[in-house]
Amino acid sequence: MEAFYPPVGFHFSVEFTGLSTAKKDHHFQSVSGLSVDVDTEEITEGGENRFKHKIPVRTKYPNLILKRGMLIDSKVAEWCKKAVENFDFQPINLIVNLLNEQHQPLLSWNVVHAYPVKWAISDFNAEESKLVIETIELTYNYYNTIVPNGSN
Repeated sequence: MEAFYPPVGFHFSVEFTGLSTAKKDHHFQSVSGLSVDVDTEEITEGGENRFKHKIPVRTKYPNLILKRGMLIDSKVAEWCKKAVENFDFQPINLIVNLLNEQHQPLLSWNVVHAYPVKWAISDFNAEESKLVIETIELTYNYYNTIVPNGSN
């Protein structure tokens, strides 16, 4: 019997489609917000008063939050600046890859029509020795899960 080991959650990359980014722009400290909720609507059946039917209506996706050590010459940061400073929103797709030991994707999530809604830099404090963390919050329409060829 072959042993199964779940994948680790610390080996991943983020690729921005449509932005000519350097490899360093693919590395993030954390990614959160890859989830989906299904809204339902309750329908009362005429004559049957003991229960209500719940019907799926639409899906909701929370904002995607990316964190990393701040980069000075980042194409992703320039894209965010254009949006928040100039109100020039250019939605793009991005791919979040969960990687294996050979740095190949085990599973990927294609995030569709994303654009920044918040861009934050961590606080500066002379009493602490910490990295400056850049947080990028993106809204998006939906995501698709991609299973690479040859994966089970």
